[in-house]
Amino acid sequence: MSSDGRPLSSPALAKINLYLHIIGRRGDGYHELDSLIAFAKPYDTVDAEAALEFSLSITGPFAPVLDAVGDENLVIKAARGLAGLASIEPAVRLTLNKNLPVASGIGGGSADAAATLRVLLKLWDLTVDTEALAALALSLGADVPMCLHSKTCFAGGIGERLDPSPNLPDCGLVLVNPGVTLATAEVFRARNAVYSAPARFTKMPVDASGLAGLLAARRNDLEAPALALAPVIGEVLEVLRDLPGCRFARMSGSGATCFALFDDDVSAIAAADELSLRHGDWWIKPGLLV
Repeated sequence: MSSDGRPLSSPALAKINLYLHIIGRRGDGYHELDSLIAFAKPYDTVDAEAALEFSLSITGPFAPVLDAVGDENLVIKAARGLAGLASIEPAVRLTLNKNLPVASGIGGGSADAAATLRVLLKLWDLTVDTEALAALALSLGADVPMCLHSKTCFAGGIGERLDPSPNLPDCGLVLVNPGVTLATAEVFRARNAVYSAPARFTKMPVDASGLAGLLAARRNDLEAPALALAPVIGEVLEVLRDLPGCRFARMSGSGATCFALFDDDVSAIAAADELSLRHGDWWIKPGLLV
């Protein structure tokens, strides 16, 4: 509990792959990547308060999707894993406010697991070995270490090797999901066997226009196979690129969520409002890279 008696809370920020190059495949079948990772509002939240036993409640617009997951929910796995690491009972009442769409390429479940680790480290007043915590995060999923970090970075390996990135310029963001879920493994199976070269850089542009030019010289290697599985992604990208003020649009992760960059949050909000009038059945959210 916080000092004012309220549950402790941790945000689970949306994870954005600004570019994503698949650079090889390991002997165990996992693909190695080179990606520029950013984090953005909107976000889920994980609240935690002391209790006599473990419980998890899920609220928010996407709660029904997770209700059937049961013990496979990464929030549950994260809580039990951290308790096991600390040799304590997972006595806590957790609430996941699920605002981000599920299986949508913006790290929802991984971000939720990472937020659970952060909030429970504080609630339980734990000091955990850094390497052990990193290993636990990776055991929960390849994206969990980067979501635990929750800062702009370059990701390598299968997502666990994180290196600092130059600071991003200020820019607005619109996230759009057309109501499609895509399994990451299915998207990987649909891609061809061609690999890309790493594409890291050392100097960051000063504005959204410059960032757009830099990203245009790079790709998301999962976009083509995701389009083959869910052609509506192509419609989303076309609509985003036609929005007034859009500097750049791309699919994030393995899809189907796409993002568009704008000069500022005012332009992004206006664009999201316009798009919502035309596509009320899509999940559309303005935001900011953080």
